[in-house]
Amino acid sequence: MNVEELLRDTLREQAGNTPSTPPGFAGRVLAVRRRRRTRTIVGAALATVAAIAVTVAVPRLDGGGQDVRPAGRTDRSDIVARPDEYPPREKVAAGNVVLAAFSLQSMVKQSQKDELLTRTYHRLDQRTGRYVQDTRWSVMAAAPSTRTVAVLERRLPARRVGLLDLATGEVRRWIPVPQGVAGVAFSPDGRKIVATTYSSDPDRRYWSRRIRTSGPDGENGWWLQGVACRTGFSVIDVASGQGTWHQAPDWKDEWGRPIGDRSDFRFSADGALLYEHITTQAHRQYHDLSGKSVPTPANEMKFELERAGYSPDKRFLVHPSGVRDMTTGEPVPRVPDNMALLAWADDKRLIVFENSRDGDHPHRLALLTLGSSKVVPLTGYGSQLMTELGSLVPLFSAR
Repeated sequence: MNVEELLRDTLREQAGNTPSTPPGFAGRVLAVRRRRRTRTIVGAALATVAAIAVTVAVPRLDGGGQDVRPAGRTDRSDIVARPDEYPPREKVAAGNVVLAAFSLQSMVKQSQKDELLTRTYHRLDQRTGRYVQDTRWSVMAAAPSTRTVAVLERRLPARRVGLLDLATGEVRRWIPVPQGVAGVAFSPDGRKIVATTYSSDPDRRYWSRRIRTSGPDGENGWWLQGVACRTGFSVIDVASGQGTWHQAPDWKDEWGRPIGDRSDFRFSADGALLYEHITTQAHRQYHDLSGKSVPTPANEMKFELERAGYSPDKRFLVHPSGVRDMTTGEPVPRVPDNMALLAWADDKRLIVFENSRDGDHPHRLALLTLGSSKVVPLTGYGSQLMTELGSLVPLFSAR
């Protein structure tokens, strides 16, 4: 589950309108689900949350002896929660899903008044069960296991893709991409990588392309835009490292307007096709693995903007207005509207970003059980420190 894509989708829907100053990350993600109910985008305020913990003895992660930990921390086989930590310092997991890594995103000033969307990654060290900062990478994508992630070096576009072992923190192998890669994604079975190539850094925003904006309170400012610089993609066989590059410039709407920033390719749910995000009502354009445009597969027509998609047993489908039971066609009751549904933990539980109802706290990661009001916190709420660190974007993988 990639929340950054949800954010881009929200902005792309507004490409033909007068843009407004981008509010907080959590508010924009939640706006994806709320758009059908209201046009008001609700931002999340960041505040400090004080956690009260009682010390008790619980089993150690390695199974040896006892470890004194706050009672607020849950660490058992099914749910591994850190409700007193945000961002989490130790492993977070639920059901079949683990938080393999997360990035803290912020805009960093560059020369000539430009800005660069910069990600600082924290990956799960499986030997220690802790998240460690790893500043070597600009992009990280998880395979369908927790041991391997694809990484790109800091300077984009990069000339190679690394396969990083999460357990050791070492790159096991480098795969050359001479066309210059800035986006990577694994196929659902983990056997292929799609590397999206660009002629320049798609995360750079240019002062020369600024647009006057007005915020929710009427204040004026500038929104810096990127440039359309996608050149194509290569579908790479992970085992052999071999791939064929295909030319594929940025998609353009009927007026000839490109999206104007990062436009990565992703695999379809079955791995047979690729898709890219577009600004029309369809939201996605599908392609075969050589780049030829094809119709949207029937089983993916209802994905729309939500990335969680179908539950593992295919009974439930996440879509912008909630969750639908595909056996009855009816919406699942009691799905709160203050949540962004991120990833399926199992057939009946979802990992979500939850916003506090009072509006005084930012989002936190939580576990929602469908058909009930049960919500288990997986992390704490953010603090004022997050304003300086930037937006947190989780990277989930199968356990």
